Amino acid sequence: MSSTSTPQSTPAPAEGGLPANQVYGIAAICLVVGLVIGYFLLSSGHPGRVAQVAPSSPAPGAAAGTHPQITFDQMKQMATLQASSLVEKAKSDPNNAALLIQIAGIYQSGHQFKEASEYLQKALKIDPKNVPARIELASCLFYTEDVDGALAQLNQALKYDPKNVNALFNLGMIKYRGKNDAKGAIAAWQQLLKDHPDLDRKPVVEQMIAEAKSSTAEAKK
Repeated sequence: MSSTSTPQSTPAPAEGGLPANQVYGIAAICLVVGLVIGYFLLSSGHPGRVAQVAPSSPAPGAAAGTHPQITFDQMKQMATLQASSLVEKAKSDPNNAALLIQIAGIYQSGHQFKEASEYLQKALKIDPKNVPARIELASCLFYTEDVDGALAQLNQALKYDPKNVNALFNLGMIKYRGKNDAKGAIAAWQQLLKDHPDLDRKPVVEQMIAEAKSSTAEAKK
């Protein structure tokens, strides 16, 4: 989910929690839980590629009919457990931006967006020009209902990297869904297509532009 992919460890199960061998299944399920517009917001960090949330094929242990029913509390529990050793490590290495981003990625995978935001903000104080981390922070802020903060992070990311695919796409999506600003969303997406005419997911962007234009037309009636 994160543009800064983190190695998956296999922690021991917490008391009352899930077996360690279900960690990968949980990670896969986290990706497909029905978060509003999550498909569009979570950025891959790949230049020229708009993010996807759901993997193209199920992860081990996540095949249809075989995975357990995972609650949000259990996902959060597993993320906290996975992050615990890295959190301790960060206490003795507080200026390690990569480590802080890794911790944020684990919290983000467990939908602990407030905690993820805190670690990403710490990392960006050390490495302010880290555009993928800033885009991830914008997504986390959006999910904590800080829409203005999310937009500010994306605009800052675009100052460092004006043609960044994920920043432009997410800027449009947050303006559209978070601010009901169809005009602003269309401008961001049109800029994206102008900067990247060969974008591999161009039809998705074109569809969103058409939807935003349609909503604007309906509002004028």
